Amino acid sequence: MSESSIRVIFTTKGRKTGKPHSVMLRAVFYNQMVYFSRRNENSDWLKNAIVTPDVLIQFNGKSHSGLSSLVTDESLARKISELKYPGEQRAEDARIVLQVKLIN
Repeated sequence: MSESSIRVIFTTKGRKTGKPHSVMLRAVFYNQMVYFSRRNENSDWLKNAIVTPDVLIQFNGKSHSGLSSLVTDESLARKISELKYPGEQRAEDARIVLQVKLIN
């Protein structure tokens, strides 16, 4: 996988219901990891992935299991924003970044 931004279907397990919760998101592929970001923590997909890190990512007609965790390295979080929003002012905004290590 090269550095790129792509739309994916991201599926988490509902932290309250336990049911699958899927959303279409823009993801960034970087250093063999998949990254998602938000301006704030107010999204169900992010809260779900923090509570239950086993996730599913679908793109290019394939499904991939993954293990999610929050990015704590500020320089990495800035790099992900630059890749997600190249040349845009919002690349400068502070963001919460979730990384996913693909298992298959």
